[in-house]
Amino acid sequence: MMSLVRPTNKDLVEIFGYAPDDLTQSVRSLWNLGACPFINKACSKSNHDSSVVYGTCSVTTAYGDCIICPNRLYEKDYATLRAVAEDAFGKMARFVLFDEYIRHRDESGIFVVALGQKSGKEVKIGRSLSMDWVLAKIENNQLIEYVGIEVQSIDITNNYRDAWYAYKNLTPNTKTIPSSEHGMNWANVHKRLIPQIIRKGVVYSNSKLVKAGLYFVLPDIVYRKFEDIIGADIPLVTTKGANVLTIHTYDLSPPANHGQQRILVNKRKIRVSLDEFSQRFISGPNLPSGEELDVAVKRILGCS
Repeated sequence: MMSLVRPTNKDLVEIFGYAPDDLTQSVRSLWNLGACPFINKACSKSNHDSSVVYGTCSVTTAYGDCIICPNRLYEKDYATLRAVAEDAFGKMARFVLFDEYIRHRDESGIFVVALGQKSGKEVKIGRSLSMDWVLAKIENNQLIEYVGIEVQSIDITNNYRDAWYAYKNLTPNTKTIPSSEHGMNWANVHKRLIPQIIRKGVVYSNSKLVKAGLYFVLPDIVYRKFEDIIGADIPLVTTKGANVLTIHTYDLSPPANHGQQRILVNKRKIRVSLDEFSQRFISGPNLPSGEELDVAVKRILGCS
């Protein structure tokens, strides 16, 4: 391919798991199939009438390349969930998806069964609370304990349609790719993501069968936006507990050669008190003051 000029700031980073300018035959077959290589199923990212499957896993941001699809975090047969299982229950338990557990449930040993939308059924309680994942520790067909996992990426605003079609129709003679028009919906961090984590964490903390609390798996870039709200100096705890939130953050490895995927790199594993996390969201160090609110109202009204 001749030297392709890609956007220096707003660009698409991964489509169907690979660099968007990768013309390797096996990679382009994923475009044709609309298939996600991380869950080995059809990609769920499509337009409003499902006529176009976009398959966009990650995009550029001002802070680095960022994952925008939660399924991207399930590479290597759900390695991020397996890491949680090992941290919560130790190395002796056998991690399985629901279908595999059903086939082997009469065997002796300790299983960690993943329950979620892609494994068995998503656990739903109350009117509107759906748990992303529940990892259940089973011994001799008895539920011993379980933990919850929330997996988040970040939503985008606007669209990347022109850039996506330029990559879809890419040929060795293509010279330039237009800039993507996407933005990052960072406002969702305090509007939806943090309240959701707090609500679900409280539910798990009140269970008699939950001993290690709630786990949170997300891109490190996104968690840094959490820290803008709760503060990066939040005190850490050293032990698991029902009232503890354990956070696993990930980055993408550097760009790979065509035909190869970038991999997830574990960036941080931290534990915080759910109570401290909640309190900092309500009255954290970066909460604007009442005086700032006064000034803002006066400014709009033109009052002194």
